[in-house]
Amino acid sequence: MKSYTSQSDAHNAFVSACESVTPRRDFLWKLGGGLGGLALAAMMNEAEAATNPLAQKATHHPAKAKAVIQIFCPGGLSHVDTWDYKPELAKRQGTPFDPDGNLQFFASKPGNCQSSYWPFRQHGQCGRWISDVFPRLAQHVDDIAFIHSMQSKSALHGPAMFMANSGFILPGFPSMGAWVTYGLGSVSDELPAFVVLPDPRGLPPGGVINWGAGFLPAVHQGTTLNTDPAKPPIADLFPPAEFASGRVGDEQSGRDFLQTLNRAHAADRPENTELEARIAAYELAARLQLSAPEATDLSGETEATHKLYDLDHEDIGPFGRQCLLARRLVERGVRFVQIYCGAENTTAKKVRPNWDSHEDIVRDHGYWGPILDTGAAALIADLRQRGMLDETLVMCSTEFGRQPAAQGTGKGRDHNSGAFTAWMAGGGIRGGLAYGETDELGFKAAVNPTYCYDLHATALHLLGIDHQRLTFYNNGIDRRLTDVHGHVISDILA
Repeated sequence: MKSYTSQSDAHNAFVSACESVTPRRDFLWKLGGGLGGLALAAMMNEAEAATNPLAQKATHHPAKAKAVIQIFCPGGLSHVDTWDYKPELAKRQGTPFDPDGNLQFFASKPGNCQSSYWPFRQHGQCGRWISDVFPRLAQHVDDIAFIHSMQSKSALHGPAMFMANSGFILPGFPSMGAWVTYGLGSVSDELPAFVVLPDPRGLPPGGVINWGAGFLPAVHQGTTLNTDPAKPPIADLFPPAEFASGRVGDEQSGRDFLQTLNRAHAADRPENTELEARIAAYELAARLQLSAPEATDLSGETEATHKLYDLDHEDIGPFGRQCLLARRLVERGVRFVQIYCGAENTTAKKVRPNWDSHEDIVRDHGYWGPILDTGAAALIADLRQRGMLDETLVMCSTEFGRQPAAQGTGKGRDHNSGAFTAWMAGGGIRGGLAYGETDELGFKAAVNPTYCYDLHATALHLLGIDHQRLTFYNNGIDRRLTDVHGHVISDILA
């Protein structure tokens, strides 16, 4: 046995010996051609997932997209005035849409055929027809795949919103963003995995249920960020002004004590996932005090970026800020960002607060068109120039479309659950094409009728998830985002 002249020499020799020994993980990795290491890694991942519901999880197959930015237009965007070119409708302009008087729209009897209030033109190498409502987005049609045959099972705003977000017309089911974070976990430890950016005018029809977790663990519900630059990004994120002088050490001690109480309380109630969600929210809130202000601070963005999103424009700027924030959040590891272009459905003052243009399409879509056009086009361009578009799936949809006939004798259009358009870009999408068709007037989906189930299945597929394998056992049933429906729209995949 070797002897040492001092205790210090013995300590140094011990440290040197430890450093020379192959770590157990490396030893297991080398053992059996790496099988031991694979087993160890799997066990460690399972252990972490068991204690952290937002731990990253393996995909079912290689993913094309790392993150999703979904733009949602509440109220019912008119497809026949924007994306879905119908020359036959123009030919029948002013003729009775329903000569026999048998049809009843959602809130009216059909008036005469009403062609688009804006001219359509062909754009891009693909030659897709887009109306003049969206001149900036028209420049990006070669990146976009349009799904013209979308349908909904409801013409009511609330149920149609729930269906578009969760696949069910009833409240209480998990939203798509919640399913994504349940299936994949979180990339970032400093920011929520699922972030929602509501319209500054307020929440959409149905409110916070649209991004709820339903029967999934509550930790997977969306986190709402305030996009008003004059307000904190998250309500009550910082102590009130009267407590601003409190010492940081005291605050940390208080957090530690609160954590002890919370854990003791939750240990006796393991079935209550809301407790775990609240504890996780408290822990994340402490980190958000640093990460959220940094993520939402646009002062470091270039002047060219500010102009791209038209941030200084009174009407366009707020949505442009939402889109720019979405890009910044995805850059920082947020997996799913949902942006709302429009708020709750109420009667018009100056204009409708969303796309629900019953009285005057030109007034309302004429207002909202430049807002969506500028922000969404800027987002696609910004993602592309930063090399992020190929791994970020951008989606744009609405809860239903609008009728190809006038609403009565007015200048508006009624709800149309039988046909509307959604589009996808980036993240594994083959741009410059269209999937499905409506009939010659844009009244109903006629070729490849498509529901939210198919849109959701496609988005999950691009994220590396098999929608049929992403399940959660609830009330005696293995539930899915796509229920018993849905297929991947393979025609639009790159």
